[in-house]
Amino acid sequence: MANPDTYFQRSEVSNSDLTELKNFLYPQMQFGDKEKAFKFGTLVDAIVTEPERVDYFKFKVDGVQYTQEDFELAEAMYSSLRAEAKKDPFLANVLKFSDTQKFMVNKGQRFQYGNFEYALDTRCKWDWWLSSLGFGGDLKTTAAESQKQFDEAMDYFDWNRSRAWYMDIAGSNLDFIFAISKKNCRVFKAHIRRGDDIYNRGKEKYEELAFKWWQLMV
Repeated sequence: MANPDTYFQRSEVSNSDLTELKNFLYPQMQFGDKEKAFKFGTLVDAIVTEPERVDYFKFKVDGVQYTQEDFELAEAMYSSLRAEAKKDPFLANVLKFSDTQKFMVNKGQRFQYGNFEYALDTRCKWDWWLSSLGFGGDLKTTAAESQKQFDEAMDYFDWNRSRAWYMDIAGSNLDFIFAISKKNCRVFKAHIRRGDDIYNRGKEKYEELAFKWWQLMV
């Protein structure tokens, strides 16, 4: 059965929409199998945040077939995340208390590009949202094998842009990423604060693309 979630059919602008626009405006060589990586990331997301979508007996998520090897790797990665939570109280609380796949819309969100002001209806969907604290974060799978490689991937894959986008939709001042390596199952972390280098770099990226979206689509 297909995932009944209609999030991607909505009309508000999402970070994924900005990614598609960037790929259209600035095409570049793609390395690796993008579709395969996305599919595997969906599996890990489901196991960690929406286990009711997972059929462990048939190796499926929402009716989509995976291999036994995919499931074994995803389970090993989740085990590493749970093991890390035993050493990291914040991660333990994220896994225990977060609302998962939390959907948010910001109607008429105000933007400024240079001296020009405009508005867009925006949306986002949090892997983890800590309602009692008013901020959330993201789960990633990565090919990085070290913290340095993860830090480089965060800028290369525009994860900084997505975190700034989410923070500004929610009006939150803090954010985080936990990423699990597909290569060695290590867990990497980024804690983001409004105004720090990660946030500022991400905001700079999304401001350019959001303005181009407004010019082309509105």
